[in-house]
Amino acid sequence: MPIHLVHSTPKADSEHEPQTGNDGKLLTPENYLIKVAIVDDSVVVRGLISRWLRETDGIEVVGTYRSGREIIANIVAADPDVIILDIEMPDIDGVSALPYIMRARPNVTVIVASTLTARNADISFKCMSLGAKDYVLKPQTNREVSTSNEFKDILIEKIFALGDKDGKKALLRKQPTIQATQLERSPVLRVQSTIPKPIINIPVMRPFSRTLPKVLVIGASTGGPQAVMSLLKSINTVLDRYPVLIAQHMPAAFTTMFAEHLTRQTQLDVVQATNGENLKPGRVYIAPGGRHMIIEQSQGHNQISIRDDAPVNFCKPSVDVLFESCAKFFGPACLSVVLTGMGVDGAKGALKIADVGGSVIAQDEASSIVWGMPGATVKAGACAAILSVEQMSPVISRLLSQDKFFGGME
Repeated sequence: MPIHLVHSTPKADSEHEPQTGNDGKLLTPENYLIKVAIVDDSVVVRGLISRWLRETDGIEVVGTYRSGREIIANIVAADPDVIILDIEMPDIDGVSALPYIMRARPNVTVIVASTLTARNADISFKCMSLGAKDYVLKPQTNREVSTSNEFKDILIEKIFALGDKDGKKALLRKQPTIQATQLERSPVLRVQSTIPKPIINIPVMRPFSRTLPKVLVIGASTGGPQAVMSLLKSINTVLDRYPVLIAQHMPAAFTTMFAEHLTRQTQLDVVQATNGENLKPGRVYIAPGGRHMIIEQSQGHNQISIRDDAPVNFCKPSVDVLFESCAKFFGPACLSVVLTGMGVDGAKGALKIADVGGSVIAQDEASSIVWGMPGATVKAGACAAILSVEQMSPVISRLLSQDKFFGGME
């Protein structure tokens, strides 16, 4: 039976049409701001984040709260687009408050804020399973929070990427007054441009490889944990003959817990990759946080190599690094997937895979939390298909199932 691929073509708004938000209401200067609520038991942290956001064009702080109980009591009146939610708080903590928040405002974007510990990593994944969209790592102390430009920049970048869900509010933002050197230095400020998004012309789709895959390789970032879990759960029955390699943008303590979380949820053998390990069919390898993962050959075996090289695309692990090594060693037998995420990491590597005859599938815009990485892959002209995660599952299953599907992919 032929497989019919549903390609989503991104649509650009006409400059002559009025801009409306997800609720259908006309966007005006009075309602274009991304409304943010801050929930943290530290008065220092609340004050700092509030000041940063109030100084950022395009964001409105609609409330600061010291506990989960306070945000639950005020969420309807505040009506935020984004909630920055601390995990550890007295009274009602973040994970306990989250179900109430999601029931009251199902479409709100929750970004969990936690310090870098294994326990908090586990709690963050639980929060994402309850509806949180992403997490951000807080420095360990209030003093470190106040001096961490990296924390500030990442937080603001995620608010813009996740809070402006349809990308239309950006068209009405005022251009911040900044120096050229600041603009070059800060990817966060570039997000706030008043330049409308260009019309994306979808390149001609490449054909799927006619070579049976030997590996499935996946790249993801923001929104990736949920997408990766959903994809692996839906195709787990065909993965016993193939190794799966995953580069998910995530810090070290989180990748260990991510592997454990995926093992519990998918019933697959998921591990954080270790240096020098031979690839085994039926095993899923997660690139360690803060390290690159590549494939090398040793004594005739495909072997994992963990590298502490410089970041690529500001990322470590980098999807491009993993994809390029897989293109080299698997060629047309490489099947790759680029899932939701900010930035462009993965696009160059996907193009390498496509150019050697491998197959590339990108997540579509409608189902992506952020269409940065898959969108860049589409624009690079690397894709054989652009699909939702739900649509990917039967396609990948057929590609890996050794069925005689050739000629049936449309």
